[in-house]
Amino acid sequence: MKIAEIKEMTNKEIEERIETEKSLLSELELNHVVSPLENPMKIRHTRRNIARLLTVLSQKQVNE
Repeated sequence: MKIAEIKEMTNKEIEERIETEKSLLSELELNHVVSPLENPMKIRHTRRNIARLLTVLSQKQVNE
């Protein structure tokens, strides 16, 4: 997910996306513990997406 795409979203949409990404991350981590994932880089990408979302959300809140 690109930063430009995130900036177009509303605060509510970003918060909802953060929750879905966090649940996806916990599911990926659990599955990876049980049996190795085919692509373990998905965990890193998901963590970074969460960080991007949180960064843009905090920037929007500061600007308001």
